[in-house]
Amino acid sequence: MSIEYISSEVKRIRKKYDETEPVRLCRAMGVLLLNEPMGDSPEACKGFYLRHAREQVITVNSDLSEEVRRIILMHEIGHSVLHKHVSGTKAFHDFKLFDETSVYEYEANIFAADFLMEDDKVLGLLNDDISFFGAAAELNVPPELLDFKFRVLKRKGYKVIDPPITAHGNFLKNFH
Repeated sequence: MSIEYISSEVKRIRKKYDETEPVRLCRAMGVLLLNEPMGDSPEACKGFYLRHAREQVITVNSDLSEEVRRIILMHEIGHSVLHKHVSGTKAFHDFKLFDETSVYEYEANIFAADFLMEDDKVLGLLNDDISFFGAAAELNVPPELLDFKFRVLKRKGYKVIDPPITAHGNFLKNFH
């Protein structure tokens, strides 16, 4: 699915639920949210989305920092919005979250980045001549997630610099 389509879904969800905080958005969408300890080692599962019959459940690793849990949750909400009707799909296990080798993971990354960072805020920071890494810190996101947002902005036609990094599949593995 295209970045344009994913962005339109972000816009639709924002308008429909009028909610930007991931935990409240999850509740408003009727998705059951579970926080379960799964460890804080790099190999630990960070979270997953499960759909069984008509029930949707997101489980997030409660051993992670609040910042990382917020990003993981929005990523899993992305799966619930974008992939709940994928034939044969029962669960997305994000042992290697943000792995670009998986189309579904890439799409959920784009959703999370676009939802968590508003275009105007990102562009405003860049116009204030803040560095890429400074903007990521100001937005309270890892630079790798900002790289995904830059991809969205470019697709929307904004002229943004090429980020000094390219997000790789395992960038969250060292976050706790």
